[in-house]
Amino acid sequence: MIDFWIAAGALLLVALAFLLLPILHGRRAQAEEDRTALNVALYEERLAELAAQHAAGTLSAELMEAGRADAARELLDDTEGSDTPRVARLGRSVPLAVAVLVPLIAYGLYMHWGSSDKLELARQFSEQPRTIEEMTARLEKAVQAQPDSAEAWYFLGRTYMNQERPADAAKAFERVVGLAGRQPELLGQWAQALYFARDRQWTAELQALTDEALKGDPQEVTSLGLLGIAAFEDQRYQDAVRFWERLVAVLPEEDPSRDAIRGGIARAREQMGEPADASPRQSEAKSAAVTLQVEVALDPEVAKQVSPGDSVFVFARAVSGPAIPLAAKRLTVADLPARVSLGDADAMMPSLKLSNFGQITLVARVSREGNATKGEWLGQSGTLDTTGDQSEVRLTIDRADTP
Repeated sequence: MIDFWIAAGALLLVALAFLLLPILHGRRAQAEEDRTALNVALYEERLAELAAQHAAGTLSAELMEAGRADAARELLDDTEGSDTPRVARLGRSVPLAVAVLVPLIAYGLYMHWGSSDKLELARQFSEQPRTIEEMTARLEKAVQAQPDSAEAWYFLGRTYMNQERPADAAKAFERVVGLAGRQPELLGQWAQALYFARDRQWTAELQALTDEALKGDPQEVTSLGLLGIAAFEDQRYQDAVRFWERLVAVLPEEDPSRDAIRGGIARAREQMGEPADASPRQSEAKSAAVTLQVEVALDPEVAKQVSPGDSVFVFARAVSGPAIPLAAKRLTVADLPARVSLGDADAMMPSLKLSNFGQITLVARVSREGNATKGEWLGQSGTLDTTGDQSEVRLTIDRADTP
């Protein structure tokens, strides 16, 4: 913001110039007035001398009148051009006091009613964030600076979901609904965040939110997917198939989650004893199960700051897809370094397998409290392609897990 303050300072100098110029002009006027008064005093003194000489008889009346005329002429010559009429002035103290108070008052008013925080935030958003944590921090500042911005709260909620912080996401989406109204998409996002924040426990509140969302938009994808997941977890496989089939029908053909949903439908049908009726592409994906060998280790500096009993969660999540982990395993710091395998058999949900997603990332998190979504230290891989041959992936926990 240095350029902003430079510009503000330049404008302040211009304003001060208008206040201080009268003082300088007053000084020149005062000097001119003093010089005129001196000339008048000298004129009167000359007249007094002429009168004294005339009284003493050393100066004739004619010479005295001639001397008076000369003195008057000299006075007129000295005061010529200085006949500017006098005007009332405030003096020097008032303009100087105003010159000091104006910048102070202006600064105070700007800090109270100005938008320096929004200006700084706009500058930050003009730069590409380097990490998801940096983006989250910017969005948190955005909602602090603009608490009535539904768009900022919405993006913050989505970011929290991508960071596996569903409780924070639920609060953000609740705020969005309060600002933007009970739109079907927003209700679906809110219900999804609440579902995962409450350990996948279905409640009457979630049912009411999804019912309201589907009443407003029968094709609201988040609500359809969430209802299918809840039904599958509750072993209501027929309901799960019904919701997921409605979801597949409205998703674009190029959507990467279509295969995962179809896989969930096939699994639900198998649980009901019906033929899966999977497409050739699904059968191929099912036969080509994905298994990743992951070597997990601690950075030496991190190892000094953790305890052997601290939990270590190793999980995979889709680059483009649901925010929840696809597969996960739990270790302790005492187990490290360790080699673990993550595959379709470790799927968190039957409908969300590694083989259903082309690109994933691996994450290892250390949590003293045993919380898989929140910890103290983190290690993350780059983007991995599940469709190619996978060699062993080395995952080093080497940085702080910033919320």
